[in-house]
Amino acid sequence: MRYVIVYWSRFGNGRRIVKRLTGVLRERGDEVKVFDARKNEITSLPEADVYIFSSPAEKFTIPKDMRKLMKGLEGMEGKRYGIVNTHSLKRDWLGKMEKLLKKKKMVKVADVDFRVKGDVEHGDGLPEGWKSELENFVEAL
Repeated sequence: MRYVIVYWSRFGNGRRIVKRLTGVLRERGDEVKVFDARKNEITSLPEADVYIFSSPAEKFTIPKDMRKLMKGLEGMEGKRYGIVNTHSLKRDWLGKMEKLLKKKKMVKVADVDFRVKGDVEHGDGLPEGWKSELENFVEAL
């Protein structure tokens, strides 16, 4: 399978998730391309079997760069996707990302939500058991 992962991470929790996700997929023999939405001016995404979008929720929404990227996607009708959300609030924001991708007529196959705690600002805020939750996410893809 071919995967494209697009992520946005401020403190490193999302980057840590994507690094683990990439490793798990490659161990299975899958092809994975990773794009950092903060560093790349992404105008289109390469062809893939599944697209994965990983983003935190900040100030009650998805970061501007990630929203802009998702809103600007073209030619994604019928494409499958998974979403990963990190946040420090009691409410997850998967619905915000899903709403943006649904407008592109994409098909959701999996999602996972991580409520970060503790040392959030140093990329060490992921909850206990996050790796097994991520593996469940991979199986759902």
